[in-house]
Amino acid sequence: MEWFDSPSIQSDNQSSRPSAEPLTEGQRIGLSPERGWARRNCQYVGKRLIPSLLKRRQRRCHSIKPAYPAIGHGEMEVTWIGHASFLVRTPTCNILIDPVWAKWMGPLKRAQDPGLQIDELPKIDVILISHAHFDHLCLRSLRKIADGSQTLIVPKRVKQTVRRVPHAKLIELDAWEKAEYEGTQIHFTPAQHWGARYIGDQDKGFGGFLIEDRGHTLYHSGDSAYFEGFREIGQRFDIDTALLPIGAYNCPSGREVHMNPEEAVTAFFDLGAKQFFPMHHETFPISNEPHAEPMTRLQSAVVDRGIEEQLHAPIAGQQVLIRA
Repeated sequence: MEWFDSPSIQSDNQSSRPSAEPLTEGQRIGLSPERGWARRNCQYVGKRLIPSLLKRRQRRCHSIKPAYPAIGHGEMEVTWIGHASFLVRTPTCNILIDPVWAKWMGPLKRAQDPGLQIDELPKIDVILISHAHFDHLCLRSLRKIADGSQTLIVPKRVKQTVRRVPHAKLIELDAWEKAEYEGTQIHFTPAQHWGARYIGDQDKGFGGFLIEDRGHTLYHSGDSAYFEGFREIGQRFDIDTALLPIGAYNCPSGREVHMNPEEAVTAFFDLGAKQFFPMHHETFPISNEPHAEPMTRLQSAVVDRGIEEQLHAPIAGQQVLIRA
């Protein structure tokens, strides 16, 4: 079932990836499924979708209302809300990335509650949307959060989708373009993915965000398969913290549109980042891998590559203060 954001098939054979020069504008992935898609879809429905509907949603593990002390120079506070949604606090502003509070995405049941309630958020200054897929751009969530005072930053050709969301300023960015808010630089970076909100809607942009503020640089990749563009992003920016997807790699269609955990670790090295937060796992059952497998594989991969001390894997809602 791939009515939105179809994830990629697990690809542990790196030799199957074509070599390429570093990409500057990203790479749009087509919609055509690979051979065996019917079998994989049957497997998905029987082993992932139906069992997820019968399983009780995991309630959040804490009930303490968050506090928001001031952030110092060279610091950022990162809170994983779930899936690809993050609250990032800098010394000058509060940023929400891909905010999704929906408990359902069509027939897909959210596996765990959001780590923060909307009424527990601090005042939000900037909202970033990486692409228009429903699990990254949730209009219902946006309308609950937006009060008309925020700057809303989206990829090219996504402005029309969010035009009715209250905002103070609406900015569209293409790859390598940037915007500024109160001294915070926000760059839009390439990805290997696609941005369609509906089938055949192939003109919308997609990518990630690089946030530079007061001595700390944080990168949120959005959705992406592994690609050579990570090296170029790392060459262009000195990245302190990287938020990278590790799940949804065993796609029913067979298309490679997300990274597996080992590829995410390789992307981390390509970026030259210093700290690693995983995302895009254990929230929506959108591909065939078992629910807990991405994190299990990631733990093994970071041990193999010797970066255990650089990994941050907080529970949803846990506030983590990071320093450059």
